[in-house]
Amino acid sequence: MDRKAEIDNLEMRLQTLESRLYGERRNKGGKPVKCAESLARVQAALANTANKRERVKILHKKIEDLLKYLDPQFTDHITVPDAMKLEFILAEEDFLLSQAALLEQVSSLQPLLDSNYIRDVPEHATKLQRLSQLHIKEQDQTEAQSLEVKRLFEEYNKMMFLLSKQFTQWDETLRNLEEAKGIRPVE
Repeated sequence: MDRKAEIDNLEMRLQTLESRLYGERRNKGGKPVKCAESLARVQAALANTANKRERVKILHKKIEDLLKYLDPQFTDHITVPDAMKLEFILAEEDFLLSQAALLEQVSSLQPLLDSNYIRDVPEHATKLQRLSQLHIKEQDQTEAQSLEVKRLFEEYNKMMFLLSKQFTQWDETLRNLEEAKGIRPVE
């Protein structure tokens, strides 16, 4: 009984599909168009046409061979014999062994990768980003301070140079006046 219910369900789904495809169209006999009947007629027409043509008959016979030849593994099978594949594997033996050792090392370190420290990386990444931004800001401030200090040193040096020059001129003027009055002996 269960099988009959499944068949009825399948027929109902097919009728729904046919009504969606064809709508309310009818065939020449006035019956609703059936999708399965249309497909069967098309398949019969194609088979009839194919059987009438000799080339198509030969092609149908060769389809299996064509599919086998089109398979990429078939070309590998023809071009690379098993002995050669074995030699490829043996030639790469050291590399394969080193990769296997690395995989074993990774699997042995798996508990470390699953640790709380690794799981907390996204949280630490946001903190690190904030700290990086703060660090960049402070670097900019430090650079600005350095430029200001450099400017102040240059002004200080210029002022000292001008004061030194002024004191030298005053000393020269004072010496000339003292010599003129005879207060100070000439050196």
